[in-house]
Amino acid sequence: MWPIAILTIVHRVLVKAVNGYITDDFAPVYQASLAFLNHRPVYTADFDYVDPHYLYPPSGTLLIAPLAIIDPERSRWLFILVNAIAIILAWYLLLRLFRYTVRSVAAPILLFGMFVSETVTNTLVFTNINGCILLGEMLFLRWLLQRKDLAAGAILGLTFAVKWILLPLLVVVIARRQWKVLVTAVAVPLVMTLIAWPLLVDPMDFVHRTLPYLLESRDYFNSAIVGNGEYYGLPTPLTWFMRVAFGVMVAISLWLLYRYYRDDELFFVCTASGVLLTAQFLLGSLGQMYYSMYMFPFLMTVVLRNSVIRNWPAWCAIYGFMSYDSWLSDRFHSAGRTAEYMKTTLGWSLLLIVVFCVLGDRYLAARREGRLAGGIDPVRVERSPAAPARPAGR
Repeated sequence: MWPIAILTIVHRVLVKAVNGYITDDFAPVYQASLAFLNHRPVYTADFDYVDPHYLYPPSGTLLIAPLAIIDPERSRWLFILVNAIAIILAWYLLLRLFRYTVRSVAAPILLFGMFVSETVTNTLVFTNINGCILLGEMLFLRWLLQRKDLAAGAILGLTFAVKWILLPLLVVVIARRQWKVLVTAVAVPLVMTLIAWPLLVDPMDFVHRTLPYLLESRDYFNSAIVGNGEYYGLPTPLTWFMRVAFGVMVAISLWLLYRYYRDDELFFVCTASGVLLTAQFLLGSLGQMYYSMYMFPFLMTVVLRNSVIRNWPAWCAIYGFMSYDSWLSDRFHSAGRTAEYMKTTLGWSLLLIVVFCVLGDRYLAARREGRLAGGIDPVRVERSPAAPARPAGR
């Protein structure tokens, strides 16, 4: 597997990413950085067009400004390399989180699985910052589990300074009562915003123009329920019904995880984080397929004996939002287009259904057998050595 994994990385970085694509997330970021360094307006995007827009907050603008110090082409290549290195470091941290080494068979399989996926491939091809955010997520999870609260909050806050996409992870922090994490998670982006604000020519344009756009849903490049609902012209009440129904399933799943698994730290943190992030992508105003990168820790829980994704429906779902396959068909135009546009939405939806059903089935079985006091794991399941045993009666 090592040659296959390494050659896949080389292909994705030196061929796919360098070639680029019509979708270019890097160009607006570079132009904004250049404008910032030259003291020109930054938040000038025309939201009437579907081209990628510059959407980072002032704190993110401050962080990415050095990109424009060199010319656009070399800057883009450097950004691709930085993201690729960040993803490889995240891969290593993910291995260690689950107590695997680089010498294990899991190492090349996981590395290949990550780089062959749509989420990593398009992050590199579109030249997005997702790889760096993934590294921040992995450092956050590592330090959270090690109880290095201030460091965990600081790295999470650094991701908030660029994107708020990992904001749901604060729910896990609150559930674990690691309050110090909140201090640095809030302080870091706040301080960076205070530094960036007077350096921008048009900081209020972010508030008045960009922020409202971020809070709106759109009917293009949007795999959230509301996005596909608008694209296919579904009645608004039906769209809301689906969002509420999935919201209820997510709430019940999270309650069961908290009630019966919060002391099984690795399983709880990674599973709850995955459920929260999937819910955000599916139920929020914007969900794009390459956001699924942040679910790698959840998918890695398959190696734990009490994993909720050790079943074939879960991996049908994962195929939907991870596979790089295109379902557009020259023969079956309408069906192929629908499959292509809906695969991510259906994948996220099915995964939440699977988690809800697995946890619900475990709970009902344990209640029926009178063993709720000892937890809801099936009797045949033994605790993974990677996670500490939960005391009885909790």
